[in-house]
Amino acid sequence: MNKPSRWIANYFTELTTLWDRFWFTPTAPHTLAAIRIAIGLMLLYTHLVLASQLLAFVGTDAWVTTDTVRQLHENDYAWSYLWYVDSPAILWTHHLVTIAVTICFACGFLTRLTAPAAWFLQLMYMHRLTGALFGLDQMTTMITMYLMLTPCGSVWSVDAWLRRRRLATGQPSRWWLPSASPSIAANIGTRLMQLHLCVIYLFGGVSKMRGEMWWDGTATWFAVSNYEYQSMNMTWIVHYPILFAALSHATVLWETFYCALVWPRLTRPWVLLTAVMVHGGIAMFLGMITFGVTMIIANAIFIPAAILQTVGQRPPKA
Repeated sequence: MNKPSRWIANYFTELTTLWDRFWFTPTAPHTLAAIRIAIGLMLLYTHLVLASQLLAFVGTDAWVTTDTVRQLHENDYAWSYLWYVDSPAILWTHHLVTIAVTICFACGFLTRLTAPAAWFLQLMYMHRLTGALFGLDQMTTMITMYLMLTPCGSVWSVDAWLRRRRLATGQPSRWWLPSASPSIAANIGTRLMQLHLCVIYLFGGVSKMRGEMWWDGTATWFAVSNYEYQSMNMTWIVHYPILFAALSHATVLWETFYCALVWPRLTRPWVLLTAVMVHGGIAMFLGMITFGVTMIIANAIFIPAAILQTVGQRPPKA
């Protein structure tokens, strides 16, 4: 084999090795478990909000009727059986079941079953509530979809407690009680969520570049001065045009290059810290608390499981 051929062969061998390492290195499930708890509670919150006026959201005389929703989805593949349910009794029964499943998912009880069930029930509501959705709903649905592919209930869960009890009494474990050992499934779910988050931020940054206010630096000012979103008076920032211009440009820069800068260990902490500040600011100053918190939770997927594995462990005896 001549030198160029050997170089090409070595290149593709190394590329294959890196690909396998990226996708198929077994990973501990602790980060996924922490996200499961947080997203499960956020899902529960949204379902309780729906319960406050359930029939106004999904009933026969809902604010957005089923006929309108079906027309909105004429040209796509979205579908929901809630389009065909009119009975208030059935709707309430369905919603109570949804709340129960979501609680089980958040607590980590039978997560092999409750995780996909929680995602499916949430998706049915998403396709029924077209026109009344928010970034919060889209993010919780996306994250739950990836969590259901992983053993996210193997630690910090009822499943983990049940598994320990079975093993302590000499009984074999069951498939619905996943092991907390590192697994390829945990890594694949983690990578999919990470890549999806990168795509979201990339398109968010690119779309902002289409707006004139992001180029001239006034976007932050117009956001914080909008009374429809304002939860804290930030109009004083008008006296500091350099500040709000810098915040506007920094936001576009961070969002656009998140997909590249979040991977290297040297830049990752700063990218995640910026995410906390950006979404924390959205939560505190723009009235979108649940969305801001959910985005911070989503960014936690880049926290290595090894950091969270020490949570709850007893320090070694001296």
